[in-house]
Amino acid sequence: MPDLEQWPTGRLLTTAARLVEHAWNERLVDIGVTHAGVIALGVLGDQGAMTQASLAQIVRVQAQTMGKTLARLEGRGHVQRVRNDLDRRSHLVSISPAGREVLVAAADIERTLIAGGGLVSEELRKHLQGVIRQLGAPRWNPVSGGQEFSTAAGEQSDVPGDVTPVLR
Repeated sequence: MPDLEQWPTGRLLTTAARLVEHAWNERLVDIGVTHAGVIALGVLGDQGAMTQASLAQIVRVQAQTMGKTLARLEGRGHVQRVRNDLDRRSHLVSISPAGREVLVAAADIERTLIAGGGLVSEELRKHLQGVIRQLGAPRWNPVSGGQEFSTAAGEQSDVPGDVTPVLR
């Protein structure tokens, strides 16, 4: 084991993030979903049915990328796509009951990924939110000088919890 006491904080943070991501993805396989799928399901669960294009915009990925994610989710019964009555060229995507079960399981995975619930500690969350606020704001909203944050719906908010990252 490397001498972690000697590592700079940035190295600790990036290494921890990669290890969490790998462990998270290994456990998500067991419930038949990817990290991208969990994000899409979370948005659909919170905001309701929407077009693939809207979902892609909220999640900040290309529509093609979202299409692949949705195809996997639909194949497993986690989402449903129906023709949009307002625009017959598009489909409305909604989360299914099976998709809601996956969200519950994914939340449990996150909560139990580290013994003692270390990833859901409020102290850790506040520290990470502070890092994101300071370092993310100029990248995600350079016009306001970092005082406002882009929300998932593309609106402006001074509430940092509403931040949806879009790295430039």
